[in-house]
Amino acid sequence: MSRIRALGFGYLPEETKHHFLTVIPTKREGKIAVYERFAWDEGDIQVSDLEYGSLKVVIDKHKWDLVRETIQLEFNTVLKENRILVGRFRGGQIPIDRLLGKEMVLLLWAIEDSDPNLIPLALKNWLGLSREERWWLFTMTNAVTGQADDKRGWRKAIRYALTENPLEEKNQLNLLSFSD
Repeated sequence: MSRIRALGFGYLPEETKHHFLTVIPTKREGKIAVYERFAWDEGDIQVSDLEYGSLKVVIDKHKWDLVRETIQLEFNTVLKENRILVGRFRGGQIPIDRLLGKEMVLLLWAIEDSDPNLIPLALKNWLGLSREERWWLFTMTNAVTGQADDKRGWRKAIRYALTENPLEEKNQLNLLSFSD
């Protein structure tokens, strides 16, 4: 059975117009921007719905480089399970299926203002959430603080939840042994 050909990471414009668009500069410098869109322009370059109201997050290239591979691997695992051709993050505009986009934006919200040294913990915690938990956390956060520069309330809570862990794994194991 053949695989489904999609744009970017699982986006099928003939099924829905709702998707996320990741814009990655082709030069070494610059910032990565992610938009939530409800329109698809015919052609290779997307121009509609790329305004402030649809901008969800802007992240610097260094932090993006620290999470890109993990996000790509996670997305491609889901796409393979659904018999959809896998995607790759490269420079330019990359459309992303709406549910995968929610998951990615949640992670990017968590690390946008965090110390880069906390990103491995954020990735571990993000991967530890089920897809449904990621969708729910995105939905709750987006409802209140979904704009790119609205970094208070739920956005701040997401950052703390994914980048800070009050107990190290070693301490968790010790606590488990005392409860036996």
